Amino acid sequence: MTFEIREGLMVKADWIAVDWGTTSLRTWAMSSSGTVLAEAQSDHGMGALRSDGFEAALLDLISDWLPAEKTRVIACGMVGARQGWVEAEYSRVPCAPTASTLTRAPTTDPRLDVQILPGVCQMSPADVMRGEETQIAGFQSLNPNFDGVITLPGSHTKWVHMSAREIVSFQTVMTGEMFAALSGHTVLRHSVRTDGWDEAAFDTAVDEILSRPERLAAKLFSLRAEGLLNAMPCETAKARLSGLLIGAEIAASKPYWLGQPLAIIGDTDLATLYARALQTQGLDAIRTDATAMTLAGLCAAHTQFTTGPRSGT
Repeated sequence: MTFEIREGLMVKADWIAVDWGTTSLRTWAMSSSGTVLAEAQSDHGMGALRSDGFEAALLDLISDWLPAEKTRVIACGMVGARQGWVEAEYSRVPCAPTASTLTRAPTTDPRLDVQILPGVCQMSPADVMRGEETQIAGFQSLNPNFDGVITLPGSHTKWVHMSAREIVSFQTVMTGEMFAALSGHTVLRHSVRTDGWDEAAFDTAVDEILSRPERLAAKLFSLRAEGLLNAMPCETAKARLSGLLIGAEIAASKPYWLGQPLAIIGDTDLATLYARALQTQGLDAIRTDATAMTLAGLCAAHTQFTTGPRSGT
């Protein structure tokens, strides 16, 4: 187990915000006014835990912050998945990104009141999200009049149509996971093994695949052939692989972004790539940080349920 951040051991939290993904757990000790008092992070993500291990993993990070009385913990992300601590229901689109209910997780420590935010689902075409809706709620709390499309780059990138403060529809594209699989577990791993990067190659690949998206599979294998026959540098091949996949995603998502205001919620490096690719289509997106939007969304949920708590049992 690794702990990347650990500070503020003497603070006592008024409430605790939690972002619990598949591979990591991040927590913040919060004041009643929404100030971050301390934060801690571990690699005890949902995917590494059994159902009876969640409370201990959480206490490893937050026990020093807990006062004697019961403290509310508001959590988002894969902790509410079927394989998580307890399954939290989905809100069905069209719906507000803010939660209508919370689901209480079973705990033995009397100081804990753990409440999990629901995900969002779409029945046709079938799609789901967990965690991204909290980032969207955070963005909306800071941009209350935004109508348009929000894209959230990641392993499973989301394209989300927002109107009248509701999620109207959304689409998930597995671009990040495809990049990881192709670069780590196929013949292309020999061609992209580098930390380098070629911006011009990325731009060219985006332009090529946007013009002919049906050629994606053939373009992918050409990366290997170019390396063998023409000594294409690994940094060029890596950038081209990213450009081909992101370009194909943008082509497939055109019904979402065409003619719409656009915002990107994501980590800096990945958001930069998406913004660069979208600029080729004349789109200048609002860019925001994923962690900041998650925390803003958790704060919005805390405010909502503090004034009128509606939670599961």
